[in-house]
Amino acid sequence: MIVVTGATGGLGGATVEHLLERVPAGQIGVSVRDVAKAQHFADRGVRVRQGSYENPAALRDSFAGAEQVLLVSGNDPAADMVGLHRDAIEAAVAAGARRILYTSQQGAVPGNPYPPSDIHIATEAILARSGVAWTALRNGAYGPLDQVLGPWQRTGVIAQPADGPVPYTDRADIAEATAVILAGDRAFDGPVTLTAPTAVTFDDFADIASDLTGRTIERIVLDDERWVAERITTGVPEQLARLMLTWYQAARARYFAEADPLLAELLGREPRSAADRLAAHLAT
Repeated sequence: MIVVTGATGGLGGATVEHLLERVPAGQIGVSVRDVAKAQHFADRGVRVRQGSYENPAALRDSFAGAEQVLLVSGNDPAADMVGLHRDAIEAAVAAGARRILYTSQQGAVPGNPYPPSDIHIATEAILARSGVAWTALRNGAYGPLDQVLGPWQRTGVIAQPADGPVPYTDRADIAEATAVILAGDRAFDGPVTLTAPTAVTFDDFADIASDLTGRTIERIVLDDERWVAERITTGVPEQLARLMLTWYQAARARYFAEADPLLAELLGREPRSAADRLAAHLAT
């Protein structure tokens, strides 16, 4: 039995879809906050149980019989995510899971100025002390490119703070690779990094966008404080804007700079590159 949390979300749901291509549905379980939203999995033979990180007792029930549990990391900035992750890990151990997999983040190392890194570092430490085998999937940045690049299609410029190389990664590729690990015989102990094949900068994106559109797309480096002020004028709370800024600061400090070949190895093909993703975005 493989149990996946967050299966009604983007990454968790896509991982379950790929698992269904690899193992019988009866060997897959999902732990979800709202079971009605997972009915499409139940209809295909997946075991669906209610469970949330805020309810350890329900989690233990949803994890019952699991050999492996995939914990999709939470992202509520107002919650004690380390504490919630600890409860989920303890529930998986209590349920008898033999391996826990956790969706961490590339660059989850001390010194990274991006605050979510601290959550992943602390959670990985809890996993290391759990007494069971564990794998931390340090996934490359897979958010929508329009959130990263801003409204360049309308303005003709990528106007963002100073950045650094990042292997922007396709979430669908990460979900497929996660399913390959869960369904396969090869054990991955501790942290592993899953990224696109090449790290790129905003300068690179400007060149790629120019080639794809036939327009000249300019890269403009904004001062950090000016960028924060502009976000605030569009309605973004200052605290959130400053949190977003730390991601760019981490990128320019090269915490996300290394591309890793493991994702390609797991997929048996080249993952989608930043250029591939931008071209697909333009096509839609």
